[in-house]
Amino acid sequence: MEGPGGADWRLALWTLFSVLLPVLITAWCSFQRSRRQLLIRDIFRKSKHDWHYTDLFGQPSYCCVCAQHMLRGAFCGCCGLRASERCLKKADQRFLCKEIMTRGAGAAQSSIPHHWVRGNVPLCSCCVVCKQQCGTQPKLCDYRCAWCQYTVHDECMVDCLRTEECTFGEFKDLIIPPYYLSTINQMRKDKKTSYEKVIPYCRKHWMPVIILANTRSGNNMGETLLGEFKMLLNPVQVFDLSKIAPAKALQLCTLLPCNAVRVLVCGGDGTVGWVLDAIDEMKIKGQERYIPQVAILPLGTGNDLSNTLGWGAGYAGEVPVEQILRNVMEADGIKLDRWKVQVTNKGYYNLRKPKVFTMNNYFSIGPDALMALNFHAHREKTPSLFSSRIINKAVYFFYGTKDCLVQECKDLNKKVELELDGERIELPNLEGIIVLNIGYWGGGCRLWEGMGDEPYPLARHDDGLLEVVGVHGSFHCAQIQVKLANPVRLGQAHTVRLILKSSKMPMQVDGEPWAQGPCTVTITHKTHALMLYHSGEQTDDDASSLSE
Repeated sequence: MEGPGGADWRLALWTLFSVLLPVLITAWCSFQRSRRQLLIRDIFRKSKHDWHYTDLFGQPSYCCVCAQHMLRGAFCGCCGLRASERCLKKADQRFLCKEIMTRGAGAAQSSIPHHWVRGNVPLCSCCVVCKQQCGTQPKLCDYRCAWCQYTVHDECMVDCLRTEECTFGEFKDLIIPPYYLSTINQMRKDKKTSYEKVIPYCRKHWMPVIILANTRSGNNMGETLLGEFKMLLNPVQVFDLSKIAPAKALQLCTLLPCNAVRVLVCGGDGTVGWVLDAIDEMKIKGQERYIPQVAILPLGTGNDLSNTLGWGAGYAGEVPVEQILRNVMEADGIKLDRWKVQVTNKGYYNLRKPKVFTMNNYFSIGPDALMALNFHAHREKTPSLFSSRIINKAVYFFYGTKDCLVQECKDLNKKVELELDGERIELPNLEGIIVLNIGYWGGGCRLWEGMGDEPYPLARHDDGLLEVVGVHGSFHCAQIQVKLANPVRLGQAHTVRLILKSSKMPMQVDGEPWAQGPCTVTITHKTHALMLYHSGEQTDDDASSLSE
């Protein structure tokens, strides 16, 4: 007969065991998960594949090693290989990735065979042999070439296809072949610079494209786009601007044909300005013949420059990457004026150098600059909140509504003097002045045209002229954006001079705001940038402003 003391001890032991067991199991699972993640990261770091891990694949996926269906695992952003966690090491050792340069005996070649990857072919792809749909069976089946993107059924794959020369498919005129880079590299070692006879340098329609993506822009689509472009092109052509500066990435142009390279900038207007500044540096270095033409994939908040050049007001994945590359191939070259903005502080004892900016879009003083300044300050404090284009515009709307009530920039006409080409302009009662180089302003508004009910000289972005307008306040800006009011058109000029006589006012150049005390602002022409215009997005207004 067991006493009450023994029963209490047994109960205490069972209670302790029932509490400790889940804790130990959780700790063990956590330890195993951390160990597994360390092993995966180590494989990622040492691998030649561009491995990424996902918790959920966007389409039915099968492991390239064990052929089992999987919901999560690793995929290569360059060749499209997919593997489960337990097969990742085998996949990394067994399968080669796309090479950015051919090596050894392949370096002397002027062609490469197909790079076939089995399984997980794109949806709705067709076999190049029998023209029937591929990837219809619920298993690891069929092949895709990582270069030309051709797909072939298992039963249609024959030996000649395995060794056949790859044509690089639809985008052969945009891709930098790996054998080209190997040849150029060897010629540079031999101190030869005559690349004209190297294939495809000598091909007439070759226009290699360089992708510069800012993964921190706007709606955070840059990371996804990087992977999709690496799949379609040579990975050496695709750069992440959060890891490499555009000035360094653009040195690839010096290995490519003169006046043939096209650059696609994936980001907002600020990213485009950053790239154009790097191109100006190329001119200073004497590399003017290698200057590329620039296209834009708008990922920012405003995207006014992109809108002006026909590339749209924003990108959210609605257009396939393949179509974007087709648009880049078909785009027409145009020029864009770039302007020097010099801000000289007032004062007898001011020894500081003038602040100098480069302007592509617009300069402003007044309520819109105040909204940008408040938005910028808020984003600096909590950057994680500003990952969505909709949230960004909502914050702008909030600060615009606030300014309608407070009117912090009133009586601007009493605080500033304006000169256009040396002629003093009498200002009416205003709260803001905006100096425009491009057609769009404020996230899609054609400010100079206003309601479009009055005759006015056409605004162009390549005529060496600036359009200068005034606004009566934030509410007036909102009326202009919905075409219920016209701006106060102050004139067009080659040179603009603005004198802030007293107090501190908000100013901005291309969305970069600051608070400025008494000063003189002088805007003069700096240079031209070579841009690409996409006519597919143009409106009637755009067509008339581009016609001669």
